[in-house]
Amino acid sequence: MERQEEREHPQQLIWKSEPESLVSVTIGRAMTTLLTARPKKLHHSISRLSSDFSNKTSLASLDESLWFLHKYVRDAARRGETLDEILVPMIEHSMKYKDSKNGGQPMILLNWLFQDELLFQAVAMNLANIITRKDDRYIAFGWCTLVRGLMEYESIMDQYLVNGIKEKYNALLKILCPSIPRLLCIVRKGSILQDKFELPSRLSVAAADCLLVLTEGLTKKPDMLSNKPKSLNSHETSAPVCLLASSIDKKKMKAAQKSSEVLNTGMEHLLWDYLQDLIYLVQSLLAWSRKSRPVHAKGLEQVLKWLQELQVHYGGFQDEAGSQILKTRVLLLSSCWKHYGMLLHLEDKKFTKQYKELLDQYLSGIQYYTNNYTEGHAESKDGGIETRKFFLNCLCLLLGRFDGKKFEGIVSEYGKQISHVLLSQLRCTDEDIIDGVVCIFKAIIFKPNNSSGSSLNDTNEMDAVVSLLLHLLDERDAAARAVVMLIAEYCSISTDGHCLEEVLKLLASGNAIQRRNAFDVVSQLIRISTDSSHKAHHSPWQVIANHLIVCLGDEETEIREQTLNLLPLIDPSFVLPALVHLVCSSDEKIPGGEAFIRVLKHHNQKPEVISILLDTLSNLGQGLANAEAGACIGKGSNLDCDRVLRLIPEWFITVQDWKTLIGPLMDKMFSEPSNATIVRFLSHINEHLAEAADEVLYRVILQMKGQKEIDEDFFTRCEMSICTSDDSMRMQQSLFERLCPLLIIRMLPLGVFNDLKSSVMYGQLHNLPVMHEYRDVSIIDDKSVAAFLVNRAFSKFEFEDVRKLAAELCGRIHPQVLLPLVCSQLGHAADSRDILKIKACLFSVCTSLVVRGKDSLLHPFIDEIWRTIEVILLWPSSDEDKVSKAQHGCIDCLALIICTELQAPESFKDCTSWRSDIIENKGNWHFFSRCEYSLIQ
Repeated sequence: MERQEEREHPQQLIWKSEPESLVSVTIGRAMTTLLTARPKKLHHSISRLSSDFSNKTSLASLDESLWFLHKYVRDAARRGETLDEILVPMIEHSMKYKDSKNGGQPMILLNWLFQDELLFQAVAMNLANIITRKDDRYIAFGWCTLVRGLMEYESIMDQYLVNGIKEKYNALLKILCPSIPRLLCIVRKGSILQDKFELPSRLSVAAADCLLVLTEGLTKKPDMLSNKPKSLNSHETSAPVCLLASSIDKKKMKAAQKSSEVLNTGMEHLLWDYLQDLIYLVQSLLAWSRKSRPVHAKGLEQVLKWLQELQVHYGGFQDEAGSQILKTRVLLLSSCWKHYGMLLHLEDKKFTKQYKELLDQYLSGIQYYTNNYTEGHAESKDGGIETRKFFLNCLCLLLGRFDGKKFEGIVSEYGKQISHVLLSQLRCTDEDIIDGVVCIFKAIIFKPNNSSGSSLNDTNEMDAVVSLLLHLLDERDAAARAVVMLIAEYCSISTDGHCLEEVLKLLASGNAIQRRNAFDVVSQLIRISTDSSHKAHHSPWQVIANHLIVCLGDEETEIREQTLNLLPLIDPSFVLPALVHLVCSSDEKIPGGEAFIRVLKHHNQKPEVISILLDTLSNLGQGLANAEAGACIGKGSNLDCDRVLRLIPEWFITVQDWKTLIGPLMDKMFSEPSNATIVRFLSHINEHLAEAADEVLYRVILQMKGQKEIDEDFFTRCEMSICTSDDSMRMQQSLFERLCPLLIIRMLPLGVFNDLKSSVMYGQLHNLPVMHEYRDVSIIDDKSVAAFLVNRAFSKFEFEDVRKLAAELCGRIHPQVLLPLVCSQLGHAADSRDILKIKACLFSVCTSLVVRGKDSLLHPFIDEIWRTIEVILLWPSSDEDKVSKAQHGCIDCLALIICTELQAPESFKDCTSWRSDIIENKGNWHFFSRCEYSLIQ
């Protein structure tokens, strides 16, 4: 028996006698010969291959290599061995020649091997599991390329007369489908993050496309396996197949049953079994498309939503629930995924050849179901909407695949047709349809702005589409709501301003509906500009601000309330001047104060807002017309700036960090020392300035340190009125500059002066022994606020207004610092009869008594000051001379001392005896009955 087998199959003995390594080398050589052969020559060798190989023992020709391959596969199949030796070279070859026309050799060989059932089963099973067995990125990439070629054999193999793949297509598909989870794993792990967006790798792209062709294969019908699918043109789509909605009736069940009978037996449930995998796949494709393909991403969003709804609606039915429902879900998924899968490919070179047919088909489908399911088809109305959504999703996926010049070419050719079909969809009540239409319109309208080579014709087409959209703002319906965002986005990037001009005309319209829609456009435009880096041009935004301020007086309550919310979102330089003018006017019907406060509160950490506000108030105070504000405020209004200033405290209580505002505010005042509006402004926020007192005082010191001392000659000439006009202007400027820091200090509350440990306020002046060393305060070198005040008050050469204000502010200094210093300076001044210094000392003491009360009166140096005043009062004087004025100051000071004592007599029992003696010794001093003091004249 064995001898007979040897005679019948001598080749097997030779094969068995060869070492395993020699077989591997031999098959490697054979595969190299076959894969490097020209496709036509390889095909020719296969077609004339003889079945008699009894005398072939070498691999000198293609025929011999084919024979060796055939025997190797057959014997490996019988022994159950792997076929990696032939499949890995094929896979590597497919990867190497992926984009080449010379890579068809593996397809030819597989077509030939598949004609034998035993070889087909072995090769197909090994091909299916090799991607799981070998964890190699290159093997996986080549595998995806090879399998995709097998599934798309019709577009690759028509030129060859072999039917192996076609005959085994269904069986091959069933064998390969279990690889879908592995492909999905590659897809989901193949994303890389860039600028917060997911992008695919080359391997994940190949895996996604391979997974798509496998699932597409599950949607094919038997007659489609031998003939290419025919695309419907515009005439053939006069009555497309209706896609079933969520609700199911008997008629739809019957139609579904009839259609499902043509599905290939055994494959009908396979696609449904992979529904969850399809959902995961679409999620990944959506993540990859978000950054660069917004229209395609919109289509993917809707496909994902549909798949999830399908899973929820039909996923709970089991076989016993009824075959009709099962057939319905299979038909629904299969009929839709046939198109979706084709449109989702990431790489598909042949796709551009059929896009026109697909575009016509989808547009015709939308138009057909719009015309036939709008009226008179109530029972099928849901089905009409669902089918329109399907065609619209396909349109988004189709158009979203193209970008750049290709997309522009499609829009140029089909723009009018697309616009005509889609405009009617904006009247639909389904939000998914409206979202898809708006997304496509965005791509069409914004296309010229995204291209550097847009032409005049493109611009004209775009204007025509925008004009059609503007007409939809005449009604308050779903269409109007849909185009609001679209028009707003267009206005945000348009440079000619024509569209915005038309919107603003509607905003000023007498039609309430038009005003509401136009207001919604402006509202979206503001929010778009707020959320993006878009830089607003001055002209259009000033016009928008002016129109919105007019809306504060609109008869529609909703518009007025929304305007109050929108104005803070606009740059304050466009809004604030007009609002200030509005608040200052006498028209109380318009809520200008509320809008003004909201704008300030929204920008409460922006220093530039203060500058804008002060400039506007200054201009109004000087009677200057503000052109921008005047554009929207009636003429002849009575202006009252105090209305604005009274609102300031309400804003300042919302400021969280005063340090960010103090610097610019101080700089503003220092740069405009003669601006009285700034002083009035500070007077309304003095309590809040205390929260950042150190910062305020620090800047005051810096400013005062930078000021030069007054030149004696210049001061003398000015007093004698012999200075030039330039000198006079310089003196006036110097006066305001020296007054400015003092005015800021004057705005601070008294509590700022209470901290004796504050180096900014007192430096070393609180050291009592130091006070007695200075006969001339001009030599005090302490860089503190108190030292500067004392210098300004007691300096020999100083403006009278500056001296008075400085002396007044000295009265706020803590008594422990002020009174020892004043006592010393008053004594020196009395000795030298320095009337100016005497008056300054008395004024500061009087102020201290007024603001400090008993704290100043109880200080020991008050007694010594009293005695010095007694000496001054004994000086001979005449009416209206300098000594007489100084003595009047002494009288005022003594009167204040007595008045302060009388307010709390129990606190001053020890001090009254010596003062009574003075009064008795000096006679009838009627002036001690005065309880007020007058300013130094």
